[in-house]
Amino acid sequence: MFYRLLRPLLFALDAERAHNLSIAALRMMPTPAPLDPDPMLQSEVAGIRFPNPVGLAAGYDKDGRVAHKMHGLGFGFAELGTLTPLAQPGNPQPRLFRLAEDRAVINRFGFNNGGQGAAADRIARYRRPVGEGPVIGVNIGANKDATAAGRGVADYATGVTCMAPLADYLTVNISSPNTPGLRALQDRAALDELLSAVMVARGSDTTPIFLKVAPDLEPADVEDIAMACLDHQVDALIVSNTTTTRPALRSPHAREAGGLSGAPLTDLSHQRIKDFRRLLGARVPLIGVGGIANADQAYARIRAGAALIQLYSALVYEGPYLAKRINAGLKQLMTRDGVKTIGDLVGVDA
Repeated sequence: MFYRLLRPLLFALDAERAHNLSIAALRMMPTPAPLDPDPMLQSEVAGIRFPNPVGLAAGYDKDGRVAHKMHGLGFGFAELGTLTPLAQPGNPQPRLFRLAEDRAVINRFGFNNGGQGAAADRIARYRRPVGEGPVIGVNIGANKDATAAGRGVADYATGVTCMAPLADYLTVNISSPNTPGLRALQDRAALDELLSAVMVARGSDTTPIFLKVAPDLEPADVEDIAMACLDHQVDALIVSNTTTTRPALRSPHAREAGGLSGAPLTDLSHQRIKDFRRLLGARVPLIGVGGIANADQAYARIRAGAALIQLYSALVYEGPYLAKRINAGLKQLMTRDGVKTIGDLVGVDA
């Protein structure tokens, strides 16, 4: 109720300014006590114990300033970044647009962040030993100039070396549409080269490696990515990032360049979960992202094969405590259907 009153004031501000204000507000809040695992909702994915399946997607906390506080809002885990080896400003502003009529967002940030070194110093100050605090993933990417020069693979290897000691898991992000050439890394030969380099960089470290892909994939692309995940023993696959497609939209911002997220992405991202589950079964855990704004949608995504789900754009419209409401709704739906644990639900419709 409070957020419904506050939202018109936030929507009167530029979208990126409102975003930065929310980060500033969270930074002033005390760090909450650890989240108690819920017997119905807790699960183990890639060797990590998640207290509930609802996570914060990358893109909100780009520099690792508040990820360690997000469990206070009900999130079972939080993924910070995308972080690149060197600081970069990203694309010119304005670069974030609310499509209120469509309950959607378009962004073309372009991996704006302060660099992995600065983030590592910051995270180390609040980080408890891995496994003892909130579950925190680190999303890594390549600098724009490195990607343009064909040196993107080396940037990912650097990210693994720098951030693995501080993360419960690492996400290799090759799916942002806002860094020219980045999505080309989803092609099979390029993906094999990238994942080989990432696994070599990880060495004897046991930090799980997740891969994040785009929703804009042809059937052959889905097959290639699935096989690459198996061949390189990727620990989980995040499906999916934003889309460059433009379904029927009503907002005046509909023609803005960038990645579209929110409600218009629901069906496309859900279909990609089904596609990957059909090919991979339970061999590679899936994490569902895109257009999830309520418990019914989260429930459907889990039944389709997602072991975990993530949110971001829906928070703009539903408020900061959406994760708590979705978790409560999941328990109600599970009780209705006689499901005892979230693990029993994963992929039942596959």
